[in-house]
Amino acid sequence: MFKKLYDRLSRPASVLVAVVLALAGLAAAVHMDLKEISNQALRKQAVSVTDLLSDFRQYYASNVVARLASGTGVAGAAGEDGTAGVQIVHNYADVPGAIPIPATLSIELGEVIKVERDNLTYRFVSDAPFAHRGSHDLDTFESTALKRFRQADAPERLFKTSGTIFDHTVRLAEPVVMQPSCVGCHNRHPSSPITDWAAGDVRGIRAVTVSQPLVDNLFSFRWLLGYIALAGGAGVGFAGLQWRQAMHFRSLSDQLKETNRFLNTISLKLAKYLSPQVYRSIFRGEKDVALVTERKKLTIFFSDLKDFTESSERMQPEELTALLNEYFTEMSEIAAAHGATVDKFIGDAILAFFGDPETRGTREDARACVEMAIAMQRRLAVLNEAWRRRGIERPLRARIGINTGYCNVGNFGSTDRMDYTIIGAESNLAARLEGIAEPGGIVLSYETYALVQDQVTAVELPPITLKGIAREVIPYAVQDVLGTGAAEPDAVVRRVGPGVNIYLEPDKIDRSTRAEVARTLEAALTRLRGNEGQGGDGQGRDG
Repeated sequence: MFKKLYDRLSRPASVLVAVVLALAGLAAAVHMDLKEISNQALRKQAVSVTDLLSDFRQYYASNVVARLASGTGVAGAAGEDGTAGVQIVHNYADVPGAIPIPATLSIELGEVIKVERDNLTYRFVSDAPFAHRGSHDLDTFESTALKRFRQADAPERLFKTSGTIFDHTVRLAEPVVMQPSCVGCHNRHPSSPITDWAAGDVRGIRAVTVSQPLVDNLFSFRWLLGYIALAGGAGVGFAGLQWRQAMHFRSLSDQLKETNRFLNTISLKLAKYLSPQVYRSIFRGEKDVALVTERKKLTIFFSDLKDFTESSERMQPEELTALLNEYFTEMSEIAAAHGATVDKFIGDAILAFFGDPETRGTREDARACVEMAIAMQRRLAVLNEAWRRRGIERPLRARIGINTGYCNVGNFGSTDRMDYTIIGAESNLAARLEGIAEPGGIVLSYETYALVQDQVTAVELPPITLKGIAREVIPYAVQDVLGTGAAEPDAVVRRVGPGVNIYLEPDKIDRSTRAEVARTLEAALTRLRGNEGQGGDGQGRDG
């Protein structure tokens, strides 16, 4: 699962998407930081404006209004006429030489700020203004703030943040607390809607609204933005390069896959012309394709079909080809199962050997070769029955010769075309032993028989000589199988020897042919008894 996930994340498209997402995430992070910076800056600005105006109002009330009000002949804050001097009234604009009271100054100062500053507003509002001022329109934030400040656990100030992805707005509200010096004036004033004010009561609020487009702070990060743009461009360029390389690699991969499929097809076809052992040793790099030979002790197998030429004359070429190919296929499967290296097919003959390129030791190679020969004869007997049912009148009968000795094995031929095979007198001896075998029989040289004498029983035949071999060769004709490794099933009747080749599995004979087989055996028994004393010892052993 992790490997599949890694492969998907390693794809160029995934890398490109990751780069784009990273850049988008970076932009989002910058936006959030800008928003937070703007929020903090606007809050500080709002507090600064409120504190400044509050300090100014306090200064005006304490150092201007209070001093004038305490002077001789000056009208008080209630608007009464003085004997002479400056009047401090709310409608100062209508009274020559008058100045505004602090509340009027705060309200009109807010109007001036609103006109002069597009991004800044200041409001001095109350839900209980003097009647001559008219009612104040309080929005939701101002009404909520006023109620909150009149509670027991009221905060010093309230903030509200709002805006869009393009701008940011901060609102600040602070309470306007009734001072002791103002209580009597407000309670006695005829325009006051409330006449029981007490010191510390919240009369109204000072509300400051500050707004700012986020882009105003954007260029504060011009170096960072430049770096981000450079890094982003490099990332996109790298992703594009990766994409291009990936497309190139994908094209190469497709070509390699196609080449591999072609080579695999070719190798499978070439494997049909080589034995499995040779094919594996070449493709594993264990053997080099060069004109090199070795001298090794091998067990050589040679088989041939008796009277095949005569049988082939009775068949059409297509039937003959199919029959021979079927025979070779069956025998090759048995050879492969026993580990033989099939050298070549020569007409209807088979040349194979044990001991190269793979070997299990001289004795085990010889035993495997003999077991293979016995299995081939058994299989051929079964095939003959099937072929007879298909209309082939004369069965195929194989003769087998086996020899063990030293041969030259390797690649023979030219540098342009070579053949993996064996040469030497010992291989010729196997072919000679096959020639003296009875149809259906197996003949061994003494060298082979000595290695497998605990496996088979054999009859010694007259010695033979062969050009290239100084010694007389004593052949041994296999008669029966011993031991458990290659033993026949209990229901099998088998006898192999000079002039005899019997292989019978009664349990596999169907009822339709059982009577015919019985008559054939009875006729053969009658003829055998009639010829007693004319040849052989007449002895046999049923398995």
